[in-house]
Amino acid sequence: MEKRRLSLDNGNYKVDIDEKKGQLIPNGTAQETDLCRNGSAKGEIVFPPNCKEGIPERDTWTSQMDFIMSCVGFAVGLGNVWRFPYLCYKNGGGVFLIPYILIAILGGIPIFFLEIALGQFMKAGSIAVWNIAPLFQGIGFASVVIVFFCNTYYILILTWGVYYLVKSFSAVLPWSHCNNTWNSPDCVDIFRQEDCTNGTANSTFGNLTCNELADKVSPITEFWEKKVLRLSSGLDDIGSINWELLLCLIGCWLLVYFCVWKGVKSTGKIVYFTATFPYVVLLILLVRGAMLPGATEGIIYYLKPDWSKLGTAQVWIDAGTQIFFSYAIGLGALTALGSYNRFNNDCYKDAFILAVINSGTSFFAGFVVFSILGFMANEQGVDISKVAESGPGLAFIAYPRAVSLMPVAPLWSALFFFMLLLLGLDSQFVGVEGLITAILDLLPARYYFRFQREIAVAICCAIMFLIDLSMLTEGGMYVFQLFDYYSASGMTLLWQTFWQCVVVAWVYGADRFMDDIARMIGYRPFPWMKWCWSFVTPFVCMAIFLFNLINYKPLTYNNSYTYPWWGEAIGWGFALSSMLCVPVTFLYKITCAKGSLRERWQHLTKPIWGAHHLEYMAPDPDVKSLTTLTPVSDNRVIIFESVM
Repeated sequence: MEKRRLSLDNGNYKVDIDEKKGQLIPNGTAQETDLCRNGSAKGEIVFPPNCKEGIPERDTWTSQMDFIMSCVGFAVGLGNVWRFPYLCYKNGGGVFLIPYILIAILGGIPIFFLEIALGQFMKAGSIAVWNIAPLFQGIGFASVVIVFFCNTYYILILTWGVYYLVKSFSAVLPWSHCNNTWNSPDCVDIFRQEDCTNGTANSTFGNLTCNELADKVSPITEFWEKKVLRLSSGLDDIGSINWELLLCLIGCWLLVYFCVWKGVKSTGKIVYFTATFPYVVLLILLVRGAMLPGATEGIIYYLKPDWSKLGTAQVWIDAGTQIFFSYAIGLGALTALGSYNRFNNDCYKDAFILAVINSGTSFFAGFVVFSILGFMANEQGVDISKVAESGPGLAFIAYPRAVSLMPVAPLWSALFFFMLLLLGLDSQFVGVEGLITAILDLLPARYYFRFQREIAVAICCAIMFLIDLSMLTEGGMYVFQLFDYYSASGMTLLWQTFWQCVVVAWVYGADRFMDDIARMIGYRPFPWMKWCWSFVTPFVCMAIFLFNLINYKPLTYNNSYTYPWWGEAIGWGFALSSMLCVPVTFLYKITCAKGSLRERWQHLTKPIWGAHHLEYMAPDPDVKSLTTLTPVSDNRVIIFESVM
């Protein structure tokens, strides 16, 4: 067995390893790098020959625009269209932009950049990336749990969107009238409520008095609750599966599978369409909406500043929560996307570009939404506050009701739901990509086999599909809300981002990570990044987390149905399943390690470097020292701490 040593001799580095059969594999991951190429030498570093053949290199983006488009597709999603505009009008119109931009600068952008840079530096998914501080690998497990839950329930929104899209291809939209089999006697077509407002309670309109009309239900509400959801009485009344939605769900999962199964080289091309076409549709809808009566009033209502709102704590909390939701941080998917970058990609510049695109899309979408809502309020003769909604209420009740009032309603309905499908689809398959990347990074190289990725994607999609079946039942909406309210809620994401900042800034070292970033991109980012990671962002995260915890309200549906205690217990189980990963993993690792508490801490917080770190970092004359490469029993080489 030939010995080779890594030493610093007049600035030249040499490798100190045992030459063994097998591949140089950091931490058991299955990526071959340029270090493993027939005993090739790069500079003064000599790498072992006899590398194991047949194990593919880690994928990289075909071009950097693939990465940009994938991040845009993932981060720019339904929340930008259906949540931000509502929060903006609710929290003082244009005034809401002040806390929104401040929290984006102090919290959103630093975390967004941190996740991308961490993935790019470690070349690993959301679990293996925490080899930078192995004691806190629970952060990675937590992100996998969250993104698994998120992928599971998020696709239901796409399923509903596909169902509405299919129903839009008809001469008359089925939710525009009450002549359907699912309509009840309480259903009435839209009427001008101003007539009742200006008249008396006993005035008669269409054989009904105003008091009687107040108890009636619109056709779109009945279409949503009786036809789409087939809503039961509660969580304990699950009922049967809606077979029409089941077909839509199968179609969505097949679409996601074939977008993801071949990796980022195919996904990166698909997002060129799924990430850009929604902007074309938004522009078309804005032009159409601006031509409708009442659109100007709607936009004014959206932007009109109410300066008194700035002194309200809830406004700042809403701004912070929206930033964390819309930037898609804490899920680990951005880390996975960053891991496919070239090592020297300028991720600092990318982070700012993506943040501007994300927030700009949210602001632009508000004009589209409120021009249409202004038209609907004008047609119904009510104040805009009566028709403005967020979430599924906007996408599946308010907006369909608005388009049903337009000329050529099926065309505008089909355009809207096609845009909704594309906005959610790329978020979905990038989320699945983040989950798959994290799982495959854990598999040791000796278990690699052909079609490993395709089978892993199929198994994950099948498991999530089976869980989704519970949300297609008559009580499925109650199950969906449990997932949405607890599993990927603001509290779980805030908990995640808090620990990410603390570990990188205080365990690994903010200055140290800034040095690593400088080695990747060729210059040091502005110091406010490390200041945010060290102080500002953890404080913001924990403040919003505690505010949400103190002001916690039990989950209800439509302000009428209160969940039973066991339903809330299930929800808290979803939340704690991710939040407890950090402390449980910490305690497990620190307990199983040997030595004094100080020795355990020092050992478990030493980074485990990958082979690519030697390739890119060792030839740099600024490197102070590299410790030895320690062989382990299963032909792996784990590279321990180096001062980079």
